[in-house]
Amino acid sequence: MGFFAGLDAEKYDRKYSDRELIRRILLYFRPHYQRLLLVGVLVLVVSGSGALLPVLVSKGIDFLKEELTPVNVILVPFAVMLTGVIAWLANWQARRLVVRSVADVVARLANEAFASAAEHDLSFYDQFSSGRIASRITSDTQDFGQLVILTTDLISQVVESLILAIVLINIEQRLSMTLFAVVPAVMILAASFRSLARRVTRAGMRAMANVNQTIKETVSGIAVAKNFRQEARIYEIFDRSNRLSYQVNVRRGLVLSMVFPVLNTVGGWMTALLVYVGGLSAVQGAVTIGAWYLFLLSLDRFMFPVMNLSSFWTQIQNGLSAAERVFALIDADPSVVQTADIKAPRLKGRIDFNHVYFRYKENEPVLEDFNLHIAPGESIALVGHTGAGKSSIVKLIARFYEFQSGEILIDGLDIRRFDLGSYRCQLGIVSQVPFLFSGTILENIQYSCKGAGIKEIERLAYQIGDGEWLESLPDGLMTQVGERGNRLSMGQRQLVSLMRVLVQKPAIFVLDEATASIDPFTERQIQQALAMVLAQSTSILIAHRLSTVKAADRIIVLDHGKIIEEGNHEQLMAAGGHYAELYNTYFRHQSLSYIEQAGMMKERINVGTARLK
Repeated sequence: MGFFAGLDAEKYDRKYSDRELIRRILLYFRPHYQRLLLVGVLVLVVSGSGALLPVLVSKGIDFLKEELTPVNVILVPFAVMLTGVIAWLANWQARRLVVRSVADVVARLANEAFASAAEHDLSFYDQFSSGRIASRITSDTQDFGQLVILTTDLISQVVESLILAIVLINIEQRLSMTLFAVVPAVMILAASFRSLARRVTRAGMRAMANVNQTIKETVSGIAVAKNFRQEARIYEIFDRSNRLSYQVNVRRGLVLSMVFPVLNTVGGWMTALLVYVGGLSAVQGAVTIGAWYLFLLSLDRFMFPVMNLSSFWTQIQNGLSAAERVFALIDADPSVVQTADIKAPRLKGRIDFNHVYFRYKENEPVLEDFNLHIAPGESIALVGHTGAGKSSIVKLIARFYEFQSGEILIDGLDIRRFDLGSYRCQLGIVSQVPFLFSGTILENIQYSCKGAGIKEIERLAYQIGDGEWLESLPDGLMTQVGERGNRLSMGQRQLVSLMRVLVQKPAIFVLDEATASIDPFTERQIQQALAMVLAQSTSILIAHRLSTVKAADRIIVLDHGKIIEEGNHEQLMAAGGHYAELYNTYFRHQSLSYIEQAGMMKERINVGTARLK
């Protein structure tokens, strides 16, 4: 295994050339062109002032050598100080405008990256870690912002060097050629590090994304870790990721730190050369002492942009790699593709699967030539062993995944032709583990329907068990649910999730019923809420409870993606097929007759035991 093992690119990652990245970045700054034009003028002022300073010092030395008077001694330093103040003020204003523009662009970039991540279908999140995606939206966009600020500084220094070059050529061509000769060599040397620097920087950012992913997963699962006393284990997992990140970033630092010492050495050799050549010219009277000093100062001005480019190579490569990673997320192709953009009318809820083929992975089919027809207002229960295809059917109806062939029709229209926003507004989905956001119960219920008023929600709440579930909460609808709803019981979370669907009034309702143990009182309330939803929608129920199965108009029995039986409870039990087997294995113990028989058997055993004693 190589040093960078475990730091592979995501499948949606792309490699962009520097030209592509720059062109893309400029597009984001186009709305701020007026502000950037002013920045350009200010950069010219800063560069001009910076280039003027060594010229003023050089001319001042020659001037004072000829006319050394108290007035001139004050005048020369004042001119230097005034130039420095102008450069500082222009630089401050330019930075202020750049920071504002960069902040706007970074905010826009983060918004677009988040919007792209939110628009992706669920298959995207099956493949890629949410922690790594979050790292691109947060850390990488900030690194991109640093790149732009550094680039502005470098442009200012390069412009300053160009102005100085014109001045130097006019003063003395021989020394100028000596000074300019080393610049291409230094630039080539700096460019030679580019490929290696980009590679190690990209690896370093992936390592940090791994660390973010590990933190997210371990903190999210901290309750499980504590239940099984695995605090030491999750620390080991984090420590492993952190150590890998440490090793990768140390190597990155070593690679990037090679550039500056090498260029510094070259700069030292160049200074020595200019001292020698300029000293001979000054002795021979070819140049003045001030001009010689100007060249020595200009060497630093010339080398500074290259040195700056090298010393900030880490941040520059960070910024380019960050831009590359963020653009890759924005440009990632969706798996679910709509063929039209039809705004969904109020749906009646007819659903037709016609010869549908679906798979999550190659050579692992889930549904093959699958056909299913659900009438408007009908409720069906999907039953079958794990892997039978129950969840896949509802995910396709919700358009979370793309099927490979066949067609799915909603009210006779191809599901791929709908605008997904307007279509999903008419879907009500309650997952197996209800997810609640931090906030109040009221806010969670209103999540699907912002227009639902508190009076309407209270009216619906009191239709479920006479509102006893609501009155049992400390603050009623204003009760804080905690992170992921951890302050509520599983039954209360299910009730809130069902209330969220009730206020939405969906045309199609999907319930992936939880298997968690719920007390009979709460189950009765859940069944009441469920009955209210079933009465107003076409319903698909992934059933784990006998009460839910019996509530359905039709039971669909699945096995390896195929319908092997269908009918109501009595018909399927009379057939004595796969459903009867499932009933005796999973459902029978939930029936009232079974509970009564079990109670009678237990009583007989207790009586027999007493007689033996």
